[in-house]
Amino acid sequence: MRNIKFLLMTTIGVLPFVLSADMTSAAKSSASAAPESASEQLETRVFPPNRINGNRTNLYWGDVHLHTNYSPDAYINGNTVMSLDEAYRFARGEQVISQSKLKAKLARPLDFLAVTDHGEYMGVHARLAQGDPALDDWPVGKRWAQLLENGNRVLYLLDLLKTLQGNNPEDELPDGVRESIWQNVVATAERYNDPGRFTALIGYEWSATVSGDNLHRNVLFRGNGKDLEGFIPFTGQDSRDPEELWSALEKYEAASGKKVMAIPHNANVSNGRMFAPTMSDGNAFTLDYARRRARWEPVVEVSQIKGDGESHPFLSPDDEFADFENWDTSNLMGTVPKKPEMLQYEYARSVLALGLQYERILGANPFKFGMIGSSDAHTGLAAVDEDNFFGKFSNGEPSGERAFSHMAGMGPENWRLVASGLAAVWAPENTREAIFDAFERREVYATTGPRIQVRFFGGWDFVKQDVVRPDYASIGYAKGVSMGGDLLKAKKGKVPKFMVVASKDPEGANLDRAQIIKGWVGKDGKLHERVYDVALSGNRKVNKKTGKAPSVGNTIDPANATYTNSIGAVQLATIWQDPDFEPEQRAFYYVRVIEIPTPRWTAYDAKYFGTKLPKGIPAIVRDRAYSSPIWYTP
Repeated sequence: MRNIKFLLMTTIGVLPFVLSADMTSAAKSSASAAPESASEQLETRVFPPNRINGNRTNLYWGDVHLHTNYSPDAYINGNTVMSLDEAYRFARGEQVISQSKLKAKLARPLDFLAVTDHGEYMGVHARLAQGDPALDDWPVGKRWAQLLENGNRVLYLLDLLKTLQGNNPEDELPDGVRESIWQNVVATAERYNDPGRFTALIGYEWSATVSGDNLHRNVLFRGNGKDLEGFIPFTGQDSRDPEELWSALEKYEAASGKKVMAIPHNANVSNGRMFAPTMSDGNAFTLDYARRRARWEPVVEVSQIKGDGESHPFLSPDDEFADFENWDTSNLMGTVPKKPEMLQYEYARSVLALGLQYERILGANPFKFGMIGSSDAHTGLAAVDEDNFFGKFSNGEPSGERAFSHMAGMGPENWRLVASGLAAVWAPENTREAIFDAFERREVYATTGPRIQVRFFGGWDFVKQDVVRPDYASIGYAKGVSMGGDLLKAKKGKVPKFMVVASKDPEGANLDRAQIIKGWVGKDGKLHERVYDVALSGNRKVNKKTGKAPSVGNTIDPANATYTNSIGAVQLATIWQDPDFEPEQRAFYYVRVIEIPTPRWTAYDAKYFGTKLPKGIPAIVRDRAYSSPIWYTP
């Protein structure tokens, strides 16, 4: 078990998963023909003969939600030195010095990163601190420069929020400054993008907040710097309506010929607004709206530092693992308390189910999304391991007191922060185009930090032997669809079968279980869900009466914040057939993989700094992975 170390040695890396496949028909033909000579034989054969399948994909790890000192809230809350360069250097595996003067380095670099600083007043605070003459005549800049000089952070932040909410024309940042800052964002990503080794996706955050409710989206571009010439980010100051954002992205695509997408995040602090049952104008969904939403938002971030968004005990009372790092007390700004009826429009599982209902009524599913995790760290450091957690804002970087202080000095207590998360991508290569395309086809999944490897295929003809073959993934692609895909109605009598293979993080905890979560629309038109334990570690069996499996156990030594891998499994694999399948019922299926109990970051802090956790602060975590769904449509 690793000890805590704030010379960061996190474990993020490329796990190339080479898939075996049959030769293409052309290769077979040329290989079977009798060559005239040995040299011709060498020329016509393909080596290695089992690795030329076009479906071959590798696993890449990344973060598509990270803030630097270009984000106003990060800068005002103390991040004055962690710039775009530091963020990319750290993600690529180089050592950097954090805002709190700690050495930080990833033991295994990320494979891809999108720096997504807030588009609203992006980079302006750093420019003010540098005395940029282009801001001398800007009224807001003069006011902020004075607050900056006086060191009055609270008034500075409140003035920023008031200015954003007022959104007056005279407060707008001069276009020339906006263009210059954005050009630097794009140019920096271009410098660090290294196709095949490290992908620097170009992006930003559209940070619209309505009545304190979160509607934020991260915008990711498939193209490069040249494709973005003349483009300025469409921000929450331009419009707080997501549909207006989609229109702006549509115009960009028409002008550039390159694709772009938006990724909603932290629906759990939207007070039901993120996936509300009406459009922004209050009217009911239309077919056009459903199609547009599914088009522009193919994935959703369900795990990050401000709480987990997969499910909630109120929505899933029979799910013993639904109560995981839930933030469920208020909206983003803490201005309106949470009401139970809001929850169904905030958590991925219930929203996926609502999507089936809309599809039944409208003919299109507005909530047909894959699931990813990312960090939302405002430190410039994409560091998400429990034993190397670096916090959200600079005041939450490692110290003996950070768990007891408040996020940004005035938000929730820091101990509530979650170490999550990462985006895992199955793609043929590590390039902007391949990573983006994987997001678009939803062949992606979320983890709450660990690098758990998850394969998930759905089909009609899998057999038990398929999952134990070394080329099981090739079989999965050949016989079915991968996570993010669709199963269409099969011949009469067929029942869907699913291939699940999960492997532990090579440097992390063993696995407790793999589950398939199913949601469907019943004959009565009502929504239903069920959690199936499809693979359990050890010799445990599901109790037929209770439907629950025995506990995996607990090896944690609380005093030393350690655990052992004497329980659990290194890998879980199975072919599972839906025992409750009804061919006329729309359904979705996704995999949840859960680790054995391990120490939470708060426990590592207590051990390292010699502090004692007060009662009520959690010291144990059950980290996990969530695959993107596979949908069945009659």
